[in-house]
Amino acid sequence: MTALPAATSRRETSARVVVVLAGGLSHERDVSLRSGRRVADALRTAGIEVSVHDVDADLIAALTEAGPDLVWPLLHGASGEDGSVRDVLELLGLPYLGTGPRSSRVAWSKPIAKTVAARAGLSTPDFVTLPQSLFRELGAGRVLAALLRRFALPLVVKPSHGGSALGVTLVQDPADLPRAMVDAFAYGDTALIEQAVVGRELAVSVITDAAGPRALPAVEIVTDGPYDYDARYNPGRTEYFAPARLTASEAAAVAEVAVTAHRALGLRHISRTDLILDGDGVPQFLEVNVAPGMTETSLLPQAAVAGGHDLPTLYRDLVEVALADLSA
Repeated sequence: MTALPAATSRRETSARVVVVLAGGLSHERDVSLRSGRRVADALRTAGIEVSVHDVDADLIAALTEAGPDLVWPLLHGASGEDGSVRDVLELLGLPYLGTGPRSSRVAWSKPIAKTVAARAGLSTPDFVTLPQSLFRELGAGRVLAALLRRFALPLVVKPSHGGSALGVTLVQDPADLPRAMVDAFAYGDTALIEQAVVGRELAVSVITDAAGPRALPAVEIVTDGPYDYDARYNPGRTEYFAPARLTASEAAAVAEVAVTAHRALGLRHISRTDLILDGDGVPQFLEVNVAPGMTETSLLPQAAVAGGHDLPTLYRDLVEVALADLSA
């Protein structure tokens, strides 16, 4: 990782000093590193002094010495999105871009985020959650039979926390359900079992400017199979339409869902809502991400470009909005 600048260097220049946090120890470490590099390069192009640092035993001392104007956490998965690193930044008194720790924890839990979204009036597929301990105590066969009586196939089984589609399975045959549960439990102690929705898969990113949160153009995702980790981060398997192939009324509806979710969950500066526009034209909220991927194939950068934004300028503006917001 790039070494952090000494605090004294900032006194010799009027340039903003930003530290990007990338890496960590989650299953999404590689994606985080790629996101961090891309954002850092863009900020440098915009004239901002940037360093990238991993989350390791040297981090607190390095941040204290550097005294940056702003920290931009680009950590995916546990610790990066569950609020814990943001808690540490607040303990250190360091301003940072993005959602605070409490709202991050709410968004990090897919079942809780879906519940909050539903209370805000958004549609979301029916679901249940099952911890691994209860699944074992009650007997896997009996629990799976109850699931199949309650829900019609297809189902989506996923970890209740996490991202990048790790541990996510689309179940279309009852015989595949046990394996799907095992795969979900490999990435967390609790599985979310959700009614699958047929429709167009969309991602709607939200950024904050001087007027408040607003949605970027929706991105439509078309794959040759499941939109899994490989399809997300390795070019070739997925076709993206940015902006999505939507009517004006559909585009407005999905944008409203994303901004509503952003506000209802208490998110700040940046987020991405994943949803499906079903056959009746109803946007179905799936989940929200407080630290969206920023790699070359990630959805927020594609949406920004589709909206006519220059990425270095947009990221610089986000830094300025965050600093203004946090100093207000």
